[in-house]
Order: sequence, then C-alpha cells, then structure tokens
Amino acid sequence: MTLSLTVSDEVRDLVPGFVHLAVEAHGLVNSPSTAESSALLDAASARLAERLDGRAPHEDPHMAAWRAAYTAFGSKPSRTRNSAEALARRALADGGLPRINVLVDLYNAISVAHLIPVGGEDLDRIRGGMRLVRATGSEPFVTVAGGEETVEHPDAGEVVWRDDEGVTCRRWNWRQGPRTRLTEESVNAIFLLESLAPMTTGELDAAGTELAESLEKLSPGARITIRPPR
Repeated sequence: MTLSLTVSDEVRDLVPGFVHLAVEAHGLVNSPSTAESSALLDAASARLAERLDGRAPHEDPHMAAWRAAYTAFGSKPSRTRNSAEALARRALADGGLPRINVLVDLYNAISVAHLIPVGGEDLDRIRGGMRLVRATGSEPFVTVAGGEETVEHPDAGEVVWRDDEGVTCRRWNWRQGPRTRLTEESVNAIFLLESLAPMTTGELDAAGTELAESLEKLSPGARITIRPPR
C-alpha cells in the first residue's frame, strides 16, 4: 500500500509556497558507508561550494526562504537550522560531512548538492500515514538524550511531521526521531524532498530524479516510484 502523505491547511496557510516531492522505494539494500557513498558526499560538497561561490549557506535564496518559514512558526532559524542549511555548513567545514550508512549518505548528498531539505524514513516503522501539521504541544517525540531514550514534546504551533504514533521529525525538518530513521536493516523507505519558492518545480524534479537514479545504482532491482510535487 502506498504511504499517504498530507499537508494540513494550517501549514499551507502559514507557508503558501511549500511543495514536497516523495521518492518511495522498496527492496533497497543498505550497508555501512562505502567508498562509493563517500565519493557521492565529496562530490556533493564540491557542487555546493561552486554553487555558493564564497557565500554562506544562509545567503542562498532558498535557505533564506526556509529561515523565514522557521521564523513564521516561532523557531529561531540561527539556532535550529533547517536540515539542508545544517548539512551545508558541515560540508564546508574542515571535518566535512558525516558518513552514516549508504542510504543516509545518498540522500544527504542530494540535499547538499541541490541545497534542499531531504529526509528518509523507514516505511516499515511508520504507523499509518504521515502528516505535516502544526503541533498542539501534546504529541510525543521519542528521542535519545545522554544515551537514554526520552520523550519530548514539540512547542505548540511548531510545524512537525507525524504519524499515528507520534512526531517523526521536529521543527519541520530539523531533527528526526530514531524510531523511523534508516538503519542498515532498512529495506523499504520514503524520501521527502521539501522546497519553497524561489526553488522551481523543475529544480525539485531534478533533485528527485537524481535521488531515484542513485538509489537504482546502489540497489539494483529495487522498486522505485517518484511521487510528483504537491
């Protein structure tokens, strides 16, 4: 069954230019990071540096739009950066991008190369459909702090992704919970690419197509579907 993805009217009203594209994949093969996935991250960092041409990531128009969106729901964008800006800063730093596992490396490379927030969720760990909503503040967000599992709650009005069990990602795309993250055992996944104006639909499509093609190369035989922007 295809996973349902919905965006609430409250979020649409808050940020009218939001568009997301999903890549759904079944039969993936994941593993610890490889030389190939590491090379993708290095190439993405080089593409980012060329794109920015000496500017800081937050000076890119797409990142500026995300900062405005975060401000709109009460988050301080210089403290809790969207995932693309946070990754871009790491890509440009001396330590470079982290190596997590093949699937995470792959979508992080797409995020950095196209300067767009990208997330990956294990389809087998999602309960019901996924919804982008403004939180009431009572929803559970299971995370890990100090090596121990703990339950947090989003701020009232915060934009979150959630399923029937609770929040899967806080502050839109700032912090993913461990429950649905992609691990080396993951075989079925949904990848979300999230854009705001001035990024065009064509640019969003290009990022989604590159992600799908990379998945096909790294997991031959996987069943991959690109779900159009909406």
